[in-house]
Amino acid sequence: MEETLRLFYSLQKIDSNLDDVERMKGDLPAIVAQLQNKVESLQTSINERQNFINASVAARNKADNDIVDFKQKLERYKTQQYQVRNNKEYDAITKEIDFATESIKNLETQFTTFETKMTGAKNEVAELTKQLEEATAELEEKKTELVEVSKETEDEELQYQHEREKIIARLKADQLARYELIRKGRGGVAVASVRRNSCSGCNNRIPPQHIFEIRKSKSFYLCQHCGRIIVSEELAHSVQKAQ
Repeated sequence: MEETLRLFYSLQKIDSNLDDVERMKGDLPAIVAQLQNKVESLQTSINERQNFINASVAARNKADNDIVDFKQKLERYKTQQYQVRNNKEYDAITKEIDFATESIKNLETQFTTFETKMTGAKNEVAELTKQLEEATAELEEKKTELVEVSKETEDEELQYQHEREKIIARLKADQLARYELIRKGRGGVAVASVRRNSCSGCNNRIPPQHIFEIRKSKSFYLCQHCGRIIVSEELAHSVQKAQ
């Protein structure tokens, strides 16, 4: 168990160093991530509107073709109206004329509606495309800045990552998962040491009997206040000395 606690403390030191390196980059990583999300969102909106435009074009064209068909039928019906032989045929032709006339009227309304919606969608696509171009340009600019900043810390970061991988390889999956869970919930700090009989993570006092057990390094002890893994001051010093 003592070895596992040493690994935990060493891992925490490395992760804290990596966090420091990340903080040196300032807000750039977050800004790049936000801009990437913005670009993806804008592209999705453009695709959705373009799909709507394509569907509207197809529907408009169909309405236009149907209007032509009904107008041709209407002309034939009007011609046939003068060739009927009785009232029954006349009423039938009249119904067809009325139906064709009403259909043309409805289709022309649909045609106008599709045209209006398409115009609105095209205007939205134009505006969104402009926003996309601006966001993409800003993203590329911030990416370049981030690359330049990252170059300054690249060697240091790679060294820490290499050391981290060596430690992780010696931990069991459930142990690492436990560490990561605590670290995530405690602002990046999962392991603390005893300092002046208190938890160095939250500065709350640790009962004397618990300090005695912690010094044995034979079991896990979680701070009763912040939930971090606690190691003895002696173990922490020995790890720091070995690094």
